Amino acid sequence: MRISRRGPAGSLIGLLLVGLVSGCARRTPAPSSADSVVQAARPADSLVLAAPGGVEVWFTDARPARDSAGHACVERVMQIRRDSQRIAVPLLYTGSTPRLVDDTTIEAPIWLNCHPGNVYRVDLKTGRPVRVK
Repeated sequence: MRISRRGPAGSLIGLLLVGLVSGCARRTPAPSSADSVVQAARPADSLVLAAPGGVEVWFTDARPARDSAGHACVERVMQIRRDSQRIAVPLLYTGSTPRLVDDTTIEAPIWLNCHPGNVYRVDLKTGRPVRVK
């Protein structure tokens, strides 16, 4: 540290001022109440559908989303459970309950920004989604 012509006390005051100014620049804005609502809305795993043969479809992970008007929603992914087996359904976030098509298939729309889009059928044995509409 370099000592100024004003002596050590002048340097100390300068360092304190620099520290105070740099501390102010690092402030992060507090989350808005709308952000808090979306974060708090992340629900726990929930059973959404039971299929023949002891197969269950659960909503597991979730992501917060907003539509173009700024309204918040939560989009969920599914997991297929059979006995101790857990099969994730990849990348199919939805905001609606899946529909049982037959003993081996469910159907659900993919959601983006709180709106349903293309409809996918999911094989209950593999968890693989395939677009149908």
